[in-house]
Amino acid sequence: MARRVLSHNTDDSQKENSAPNRDRGKTEQPNQRRMAKGKETARRRVDSEEEHDALDAEEYDQGEVDAEDGEEEAEGDDDEEDASPKGRKRARANTVGDSRPAVSPKPEKKERIQTLPRDTDGFIPGSIVRIKLESFVTYDSVEFRPGPYLNMIFGPNGTGKSTIACAICLGLNFPPNVLGRASDLNSFVKIGADSGFIEIELKGPKGKSNLVIRRTLTAKTKSSTFTLNGQSATGREIQTRMAQLNVQISNLCTFLPQDKVSEFAQMSPQQLLRETQRAAGNANLTSWHDTLISSGKDLKQLLELLNTARDQHKTLQDRNATLEREVKKYEERRQIERDIELLELFLPFREYIEAKEVYTAAKEAQKKLLDRVKQLQARNAPIEERKNALEKEMKEYEERRNLKKASTRKKFDSISRKWGEAEKMGESSEDLKTKLENLKTAERNRLKEIARLEKAINSAQNDIDNPPPMENLEGAHRELKHVSLQRAALKNRIQDLQDRQKMNVSKASDARNLVDRNGDQLRQLDDANHRKLEGLARWDGDCANAVRWLRANRHRFKMEVFEPPILCLTVPDKRFVNAVEACFGTSQLKTFVAQCEEDYRLFNHVFADTPEALGKKVRLHTWFRPVDENLVGAPPLTEQEMREYHFDGYAIDYVSCPEGLKWFLRNNMQLHRVAIALDPRIVDPARTMEIMSSGDGSTNYVVGNVFNSASRSRYGKRLAQTSTREIRQAKNLVSVAVDEEIKRRVERALAEARDTVLACENEATQLAEEEAGIRQEDKVFKDQIDGLQSRISKVLEQQKRLTNLKLKMERDVSKLDDLRLKPSVDVERARLKRELLNLARKRADHAKDYLTLIRAAINEQEEATCLGLQTTQIAANKVALEALHKEKHEEYQKALARWTEAKKRYEAAKQDSKEKLEISKQKLDSVDDDIRERFRLMEQSGEASEKTADEVQTELAAKKAQLELNNQTNAGVVDQYKRRQAEIEALSTTIADREKRIERIERQIKSARNNWQPALEALVQSIGQKFSAAFDRLGCAGEVRISENEDYDKWAIDILVKFRDHEKLQLLTGERQSGGERSLTTILYLMSLTEEARAPFSLVDEINQGMDQRAERAVHNSLVDVTCKADSGQYFLITPKLLPDLNYAERMKVLCVNNGEWLPEESPKMGNMMSLINGYLQHNRANASP
Repeated sequence: MARRVLSHNTDDSQKENSAPNRDRGKTEQPNQRRMAKGKETARRRVDSEEEHDALDAEEYDQGEVDAEDGEEEAEGDDDEEDASPKGRKRARANTVGDSRPAVSPKPEKKERIQTLPRDTDGFIPGSIVRIKLESFVTYDSVEFRPGPYLNMIFGPNGTGKSTIACAICLGLNFPPNVLGRASDLNSFVKIGADSGFIEIELKGPKGKSNLVIRRTLTAKTKSSTFTLNGQSATGREIQTRMAQLNVQISNLCTFLPQDKVSEFAQMSPQQLLRETQRAAGNANLTSWHDTLISSGKDLKQLLELLNTARDQHKTLQDRNATLEREVKKYEERRQIERDIELLELFLPFREYIEAKEVYTAAKEAQKKLLDRVKQLQARNAPIEERKNALEKEMKEYEERRNLKKASTRKKFDSISRKWGEAEKMGESSEDLKTKLENLKTAERNRLKEIARLEKAINSAQNDIDNPPPMENLEGAHRELKHVSLQRAALKNRIQDLQDRQKMNVSKASDARNLVDRNGDQLRQLDDANHRKLEGLARWDGDCANAVRWLRANRHRFKMEVFEPPILCLTVPDKRFVNAVEACFGTSQLKTFVAQCEEDYRLFNHVFADTPEALGKKVRLHTWFRPVDENLVGAPPLTEQEMREYHFDGYAIDYVSCPEGLKWFLRNNMQLHRVAIALDPRIVDPARTMEIMSSGDGSTNYVVGNVFNSASRSRYGKRLAQTSTREIRQAKNLVSVAVDEEIKRRVERALAEARDTVLACENEATQLAEEEAGIRQEDKVFKDQIDGLQSRISKVLEQQKRLTNLKLKMERDVSKLDDLRLKPSVDVERARLKRELLNLARKRADHAKDYLTLIRAAINEQEEATCLGLQTTQIAANKVALEALHKEKHEEYQKALARWTEAKKRYEAAKQDSKEKLEISKQKLDSVDDDIRERFRLMEQSGEASEKTADEVQTELAAKKAQLELNNQTNAGVVDQYKRRQAEIEALSTTIADREKRIERIERQIKSARNNWQPALEALVQSIGQKFSAAFDRLGCAGEVRISENEDYDKWAIDILVKFRDHEKLQLLTGERQSGGERSLTTILYLMSLTEEARAPFSLVDEINQGMDQRAERAVHNSLVDVTCKADSGQYFLITPKLLPDLNYAERMKVLCVNNGEWLPEESPKMGNMMSLINGYLQHNRANASP
């Protein structure tokens, strides 16, 4: 038999007797992942273009083993991967339930797992034969062998009963979260031990050896290692073996630890169905159910997609039907456009052909004219050659003449340069003569300067040799330093004094501020308006803050916005204040009144619509109505009637407020219609009510301390009606009394602040006197320092003067030496005369050169003149020859002009034909293949040569006019039509494909359901019969039934129970029943499931929690009957207590856990519990026999 094992979270469990702390939502996660992934997988199959035929339900793998690797949290090294698979991600189980594996899109056939037959020793393959523990939780070392049927394990609390359940779960490599305890594997190693192990021997298949699995745990790491039959193994290999043996520790229906008992009742009915299918009945139930769930979802989604596609198909067809006329018009227009494209292609080709004909004719004409030009050119060639020779000769003579003229210019330039040099030498001679005349004057000046410098040097030397007496600077500096140190100490005193003055000034400033604030507060207490605002703040803080904001922002409004009447309205005559205030409601007293709509909107915007004004949005009472006197009713009584009925006046007559506010008082509050009579003794109530109710609507009036409202009934005789209420004492429109305690506190604070100011002023006077004394001492030190600095400055100035004097004397000595070394006058005179003689010689040489240049220039000028005359002669000959040449050349020029004109026409025709050829090529390249093919056929048929370009142009114009008459259809409409047509065809294919797939899935669902539903109903019926019978034996009622649903994943098993006669059957939940009732229901369901179970062994731990003795005894006896039958599997019942006189069967085995700090060694003298039990049974049988 095959099954599907879901993956589990790897939360480890906690130690013995730890309180459970698990979230029931964790048990729902596999279903949620299954549903989410099922939708994704189904859509993937629906949208795929290549569909795989689904296998028949019987051919599907009925289970898919997922690695329940309980060692994901192991933290071993990578080298230990085989022993401890830490760091490897578990392969995800395909929890989608679509009969497909999670990776491959094709379903794989899995080996079906069958429950193997019982061996001769009574054990079913997979049953536990032996358990050995060492340093595990509470055990130092233990080894025991359970029996093949019921194994009842009992012992006191804390002895390690539940530890056996932990050992079975972890030893067979199931995750710790199955136990609901500690999450770390090393938590299960006994405290004080470095390591421990679990060794479990499982019954092997018949004829084969048993499986011995050992798992070694370490206290310092979360890793663990496995051995299988003494050989190292991986956790995945252990899991594979457990799947082959159909061990279902992760199923609460077959393995129910102590901390998971409550979770059984908290399982949803859907989860209960899934777990029941896994634990019992036909091994194919789970896979059939998974197939139905996935196929059902696929079918639902396919139907939705099919309906959507059909609707879309019809919509697209309807839309395209409305576009067919537009498309036809578009195609007609498109045909005209194609004809125009062809004509626009044909026209440039036709124009090119005609242009080429013109080009050919022009080419022949210009060739003939060129031949005539060449002929005339050959005839005039000799004259042309002679003319060219004369021109060449004339050019040579002009070049020679120009060379001579250039040479002559150069010589004239040299003559001018020589003349300028001679003039300069003449000026130099005059300068030398002047210097000779001034030699005597210069000598006298030199002698005077020498005498002056000698006198200055002697005087300076005398001052240097005899300096004035000077003070010792070192002593002056020492004295200055001493005085400066004394003054520095004084400055520290000044700084300390200034700090005290600053503190005093600050203290005085704070005190004056207190005086000002307390004075302002005192004045505000005396200010009635301020007291009103404070009272409003206590009543309505938002309204008061709005008033403050309004006072600070009046400039933002176009007109004045009036504050609430509670602030800006008074009643001068206090006799009327109670009556007037009675006319106001609470909201009216706090209403802000605007005089224009713009201000009204702005006020509401900053307060109600935005947090601009107060930092938050607030609800305030505001009012605005345009002034319209027609909207205000007249007073109910005239002045004469008011006197006649003894009324003092109307309420509005006794208020004082801004003029603009009165419109609000009249329009909104009708104060001009509220009559007031202070003395009720002189007012006739009946007459007053009659006159006041005579008008339309209601009228208010005040008599004494009673507020009246009079009106007439709208029905029947329209009798007068009146309502009255007593007026309370006014408290809003009267002045608020000053709180004397607050005033005394403010006055006391003001007096204290003034005392502080006076004390600060006195202290300031004392500090000023102290400062004056210190300043006087500082002045003495300052005078001493100034005197010392003055003496030091004088010494430094004298030293500086002597230094400057030495430098000046050195300069004068140097200057004196220069004057004394200056040459004498005779020597200078001789030198000047020599220079004057040299200049005279140079001037004579220049005169000779000047004469030579003049003669050469005259010669060259004569040669240039001769060359000019020869050039003139040649020019005359040339003119005569040109006259003859002109006469012969006129015919040539006329022929040349004709040829030039013809050449222009030829070039123009050539360029035109090239341009039209290029246009034709471009046009041909730009059109599509269809137009190009039509044009080729026209050329082949000769139709292209039958029409001229003008005829083509005319036809093209006609086609364009026809195109203008055809209204243009949006090309997008046609594209849309074609696109929809393609979509319609694609949708038709999709619809047909989906219909086939729906038929295939429906066949698959029918086949799976025909197998699944009868098998499930048979299983549930079998379980239900046993379950109901068990409850009947207890005097209660119980029922197990299937809850069907349209969605196969919502099919469920409902457990209904009734524990009292007056109750009805109720669904078992984790909240409705008590703990004992849930435990009883759980164990009875598990017992009912036992006969159908496929797992080799089952376990329940302390299932009897909360049961009374009657129920516990009945459960125990029923459990013994069910689990000790010949075909029953191995069963472990863990319980902490035993009742007397419980049923006992030969096939059951009782295991008593004895644990403690000390146990005696085994010896022959010790008793044997089994011997005691056997003796007890034999004694009972003997007593029972007759």
